[in-house]
Amino acid sequence: MRIGFVVFNGITFLDFIGFYDVVNRLNWFEETKGTTWDICGLSEEISDESGLTIKVNRIKPDLSEYDLLFVPGGMGTRKLRFDEECISWLRQAGQVQYIVSVCTGSLLLGAAGFLKNKKATTHPNAYELLEPYCKEVVKARIVRDGNVITAGGVSTSIDLALYIVELLVNKGAVEIIKKQIDYPYERQGMIEV
Repeated sequence: MRIGFVVFNGITFLDFIGFYDVVNRLNWFEETKGTTWDICGLSEEISDESGLTIKVNRIKPDLSEYDLLFVPGGMGTRKLRFDEECISWLRQAGQVQYIVSVCTGSLLLGAAGFLKNKKATTHPNAYELLEPYCKEVVKARIVRDGNVITAGGVSTSIDLALYIVELLVNKGAVEIIKKQIDYPYERQGMIEV
């Protein structure tokens, strides 16, 4: 399994880190041993709105190389959905096995055309922004429609990652990770189309 994490200026880091922290444990399990990932972006460094900065290890790679593409959200998505360089780059992932977003990352998936005729979700404060891009906005925490999986607001990133672990490994792996990260919550609000 090869994962591409898309990052950008104006990201909400909890969207990214909540997912990343869980998913990077895929190498614990025989079914997903050898999973690799890259932090992908359009520039060498990206910052959130408060100035926290991280380095990108692959600048504008061919996104079709990945098995799973993950797009977090943040205020930067509002502007980026109209950025042709970014959206054209994301479109390279058209044949990726799993296209995944949390929070307003779904706006970028929508702008790239991945949500056309699909049900999707996003942060509850951004449902109206998502409406033009998809068949139906579903007010749920996680929505899977085919190979596209979208999730709600920021903290949903952990639930989403656990869902991905269950999809790629099994429920037992989810329980092992939940115990390790001291996560006592059960997934709720899951819709599979």
